[in-house]
Amino acid sequence: MRFLDIRARMLLAALLPVTLVAVLLSSVFLAGRYVDLDDAHQQRARSLARQLASASEYGLFSANTGSLQSIAAGALREPDVRSVLILDAQGQTLAVAGWTGQVVLPALGTQEQHWVDSRTGHDLLVQPVSPSQLQLDDLFEGRARADTGDAPPLGHVVMEVSRAGVVSRSQNMLALGLAVTLGGLLFGSVLAVRIGRGVIRPILRVSRMIERIGAGELSLRGEVRPDDPLRDLQQGLNQMAEHLQQGRDELERRVALATAELRTKKEEAETATRAKSRFLAAASHDLRQPIHALGMFVARLAQLPHDRETRHLIGNLEASVRAMQDLLDALLDISRLDADAVRVQRQPVPLAPLFEQLRGALMPVATDKGLRLRVRDSALWVQSDPTLLHRILLNLVSNALRYTGHGGVLVGCRRSRGGSHLWIEVWDTGVGIPAEHQQDIFREFYQIGNPERDRSKGLGLGLNIVDRTARLLGHELKLCSVPGHGTRFRLELPLAPAGDLQALMAATEQPQQVDDVRGLRILVIEDDRQSA
Repeated sequence: MRFLDIRARMLLAALLPVTLVAVLLSSVFLAGRYVDLDDAHQQRARSLARQLASASEYGLFSANTGSLQSIAAGALREPDVRSVLILDAQGQTLAVAGWTGQVVLPALGTQEQHWVDSRTGHDLLVQPVSPSQLQLDDLFEGRARADTGDAPPLGHVVMEVSRAGVVSRSQNMLALGLAVTLGGLLFGSVLAVRIGRGVIRPILRVSRMIERIGAGELSLRGEVRPDDPLRDLQQGLNQMAEHLQQGRDELERRVALATAELRTKKEEAETATRAKSRFLAAASHDLRQPIHALGMFVARLAQLPHDRETRHLIGNLEASVRAMQDLLDALLDISRLDADAVRVQRQPVPLAPLFEQLRGALMPVATDKGLRLRVRDSALWVQSDPTLLHRILLNLVSNALRYTGHGGVLVGCRRSRGGSHLWIEVWDTGVGIPAEHQQDIFREFYQIGNPERDRSKGLGLGLNIVDRTARLLGHELKLCSVPGHGTRFRLELPLAPAGDLQALMAATEQPQQVDDVRGLRILVIEDDRQSA
């Protein structure tokens, strides 16, 4: 559309001055010609009226009505003469030709009169017939004298002249002027179009070339013609395209080198990460048994009678062993997640035993800190991995107890608004998390308000494990916290399908309960000699 606009603008720029000049000249010429035609018409009408007056002088003087009628009838043969009326000095009609009698004549005098009838548009002329000035010879005085007196007119000649001839000639002249003007405009238009093509076509060619270069065809080159008005622009455009192509090739080469280098470094980093993950997994797994044995020994040692100072040392030892166990568990989880060694096994999971495990595992911790731990039971089933879900909730509740100084922690669940999902929420009355830290707490080893790295507040791995495990399961985890009031974590899980749940409950056998284990043999297998 913009190319058509360019054509229209160039055509307008070429034709507008020509049109204005042609119209102005034609208007001036026609106006002058109209004035000339009108002047010629009036002069001719006056001349005819004077000739009729001169020819009617003898007839009026002699009252020869026949002669006057012949003169009036002869005047009608002149073009544009419509009627002739000859009056005597008293205004009586002596001869008439073509007169309708509908025109009211003014008072007749000694001067010529000329006006236009508003009803017919014809010119009306009144010409007085004055007697001729004769030289008289006085025989007695011996010299000639002229009659210089103002003799009254012998009569008047009234002539009606039509302006149809003037109008016709004016129309013909107007048509001729318009034809000449239109012919000039047509010639100018053709000339402007032909000249404009020599400019528009190179512009269109350059514009299309720019569009193709902008689309990525940097190898495109335009033809440089000697007669091209945009020759310099075409050469500059070709040079620009060549520079752009060279720059793109160089950039692609650098990007390829950088990509290869980054790929190599990425592979090296992934190899190192996998090696680190394997090492941490192996080390954590191998250390868990000795640490577990150490915990059992410390627990047994605590059961023996000791003095006050020794019991205090044993308590510190128990805390250290527990922190070491938590560290190994966290490192093992992190290494398994880094190595993509976690296998998800989704199945219907009942929440009641899961909540009971949380209550049994963390109630002593809450009691030791003087906190209230409330876990609301639920008979609902969700679709998830039971082991990973238990690990998520255990980390969330442990983290809530760790950062809550007074009050308590609440664990509960409720259906979502749609009814197809379940929200498991963990509420605490702790210090809260500022808004600027709510995204950072899910990073590894990130802690708020623990610059001294107090191990009793954890290592900053729990929430990272929770976030990564939730994303692995496809469960949405949301955080809402107000500093000084507490924090709420919400985990959204799909409810277990009713059909799968019924089949699972029907296939589940009731376990045999043993109330008395006396007389039974219990087998424990342990591959660590020290633990055994």
